[in-house]
Amino acid sequence: MAAQETHWPDELFLDVDRTGPVPLYFQVASRLEAAIRSGKIPAGARLENEIAIGQRLNMSRPTVRRAIQELVDKGLLVRRRGIGTQVVQGQVTRQVELTSLYEDLQTAQHEPGTVVLSRKVIPAAPQVAEQLGVAAGSDVLYLRRQRSTDGVPVAILENYLPRDYVDITGEQLAERGLYQILRSRGVTIRIAKQSIGARRADGDESELLDIEKGGPVLTMTRVAYDNSGRAIEYGTHCYRPDMYSFETTLVAK
Repeated sequence: MAAQETHWPDELFLDVDRTGPVPLYFQVASRLEAAIRSGKIPAGARLENEIAIGQRLNMSRPTVRRAIQELVDKGLLVRRRGIGTQVVQGQVTRQVELTSLYEDLQTAQHEPGTVVLSRKVIPAAPQVAEQLGVAAGSDVLYLRRQRSTDGVPVAILENYLPRDYVDITGEQLAERGLYQILRSRGVTIRIAKQSIGARRADGDESELLDIEKGGPVLTMTRVAYDNSGRAIEYGTHCYRPDMYSFETTLVAK
């Protein structure tokens, strides 16, 4: 069910200085940011459209649009096609550790959701074969999933697994995280090699992540190994930057 439209509290803008040197859009954005961070405007709230806001505040639509864009850029608001502008439910901050996104969402008290976009057995391409340590052309399980948090899409996950795991079903993947499934089969994931980057969304990624076409996405590539040193999965994932971030702790030597 779509969130109910929330009116901005008029008292937030009673002290706006319309003749001073501080731009109106900045004053509106600052007051709205304070209201969001304090909870006066709650997470998930859907805001009025720009025309209605401008009429109530007696401001031009470009001023309102720029104020909203300031908060979109900060990750506090998100524009969703067919829904409007919403307060972000809360960004998922992921420690750079050997965990799955599904588990990270549960730990952060978010409700993970999964859509299995593809599940098929394919011949291993040279790059996939090299990462998994199998012969090129041998059977591997290919998975592509859309992961959401509290109903908002946050990531597209692509994984390749050796032929031992081709019996993992779409039903299992829709209900549980991949690492949970592997552990239930007796797999102990001991170590992983991982790289993090960024690029522009490609193909259907913009639509699946509900972002502007060609918008930026965070990326992660990972090869995970079991306690015998055998590669268990090779993953290439992309994430919405307004809904997701990586965090690590650096220690001086």
